[in-house]
Amino acid sequence: MVPAQQAGRVGRLPRPGHPLRARALPAVAVIDVVLCVPSCEGPVRKAFDVTGVTPAVAASARLNEVAALEPADGFAGALINAGALPLADAMGLCRQLRQRERSVGPIVLVVDHYQLDDLTFREDLFDDFVVAPVDVAELATRLRHRLRRAGNESVAARVDHGPLSINLETYQATIAGRVMDLTYMEYELLRFLATNPNRVFTRQTLLNRVWGYEYYGGARTVDVHVRRLRAKLGEENAHLIQTVRSVGYKFGLTTEFEP
Repeated sequence: MVPAQQAGRVGRLPRPGHPLRARALPAVAVIDVVLCVPSCEGPVRKAFDVTGVTPAVAASARLNEVAALEPADGFAGALINAGALPLADAMGLCRQLRQRERSVGPIVLVVDHYQLDDLTFREDLFDDFVVAPVDVAELATRLRHRLRRAGNESVAARVDHGPLSINLETYQATIAGRVMDLTYMEYELLRFLATNPNRVFTRQTLLNRVWGYEYYGGARTVDVHVRRLRAKLGEENAHLIQTVRSVGYKFGLTTEFEP
């Protein structure tokens, strides 16, 4: 069992869309406060109006300005106009929003065509994007979809996959009814993979999302923790964490297993 008090570290609290952070959203209109950087004009403003979202507009990507606008219950998400900022600033803000104790998500980017190639290998920093010039209907649809998905995806504070059960409130995992004796990072890695089933993650992405963007360990750190998790899952359940050759790992229920 992992001590619950350790979950307060920056980057360790579940993000919106995760059972511990999800807030129910109405079935028709989405009414919540979304961070908008660095402006909210024209099609962007119209998309917010159509979606029923209230924007909190920060004129720059500085985190202190963003924090000053944050409502007491946190932002429902963020829309960042990367085309109006240096891309490094836009990506830096995405990274900071992901890392905070009160992390922000979903994050939607508005980008120019020439920035598309620069998004490669940065997909873990945002959830969706649209290409300028902005189409009001498209942006409104993407915002509505992302916000509703974040609010409705999970209600229970448990994740169950076959014999594996993870209680997200008590930070306890069981396999076939047996409590798993996990270190904090083993639990975090298992939780992250199990709450994103059938998605392939590179080792670097896992380092960023589980250990944090400021962690400088190598890919072997991930391999070691996966090996330990498989041992604790037991031979009959080690296949829950699958190796995707030359890429990384994914979580799934297939009985095929490649160590």
